[in-house]
Amino acid sequence: MAASARVVVVGSLNVDSTSYVETFPAPGETILSHAFQVALGGKGSNQAVAAHVAGASVDLVARIGADAAGDFALATLERLGVPTNAIDRETDAPTGVAQITVADSGENTIIVTGGANLALTPAVVDAERDRVAAASVVLTQGELPVATIERLAGVADEAGARFVLNLAPPAPVSGATLRSADPLVVNEHEARAVGIAPAADAAAAADAADDTRDPDAAGGPIDAWRAAAASAVGRVARSVVVTLGPAGAVAAASDGSWVAAAPRVDAVDTTGAGDGFTGALAAMLAEGRSLDEAVRVAVAAGALAVQARGTVDSYAGRAAVLRAAGLADAPPAGDAPEGSA
Repeated sequence: MAASARVVVVGSLNVDSTSYVETFPAPGETILSHAFQVALGGKGSNQAVAAHVAGASVDLVARIGADAAGDFALATLERLGVPTNAIDRETDAPTGVAQITVADSGENTIIVTGGANLALTPAVVDAERDRVAAASVVLTQGELPVATIERLAGVADEAGARFVLNLAPPAPVSGATLRSADPLVVNEHEARAVGIAPAADAAAAADAADDTRDPDAAGGPIDAWRAAAASAVGRVARSVVVTLGPAGAVAAASDGSWVAAAPRVDAVDTTGAGDGFTGALAAMLAEGRSLDEAVRVAVAAGALAVQARGTVDSYAGRAAVLRAAGLADAPPAGDAPEGSA
């Protein structure tokens, strides 16, 4: 692991309130949960933790409220070994919250209230210019204000840092911001929102399919998604990664396109698995691994995450993820981060 493997995450930080149910309620229906959990969440903090346990040196630029939820978030990050010195507290906004319902099938529904996350303005990016310039990879997500995402893309480009954009949820960023992403990380629905899709017949079949379709056919044939990602390189983004749930992921850059198949596992909770994928991907890119290899590691990280409940506490450490990906570790630079064994 290269000593310069530094990831700066500018992103959302929430506290998740999760109810576990047998099945989702119908509109107007009241049901009882059989379990409940409060945990750290938010795409920014999830991805920061995932990158940290994958071995990267991580800075998380985030905003929380001056409330008990904020205290809980800081304590959790400190327990996990993620630095908190770039997290400021807002006195006039609550800590962001996500209300999550997880069915016994492992699927989930999520409602996010931004709260203090909305204080991550372009001015914050300008104030963090030196931190961004020192990064190997700068990572953000679609949960931030569009103006902030676009300013971060510009600052990263000026600083020569690799800009990774997880456009989840889809946000109306400019074409210039998308084209600076290296890679743009999206799932199949987000991919379609930015004009990346497989052949029309496969796309129509995917839209009509239900959630019980065969994983190998998720979103259409995986090779069709690989071709779609390849066709988007240079047109939509510098490089592209499309996650396909239980089928794995595809990736494309100017030097090729690849498929990373996921192992078949029994999913317990899919909440945060995509963030586990993206954080591990950023960590691997920061240490100089190829996009092909980084996506293989990220798929392994996501597959391990869905086999445990919760978000950040479901992320496996570096050794376990590399072993699952069938890859050797590089000699670490100094002591491994806490939780990376």
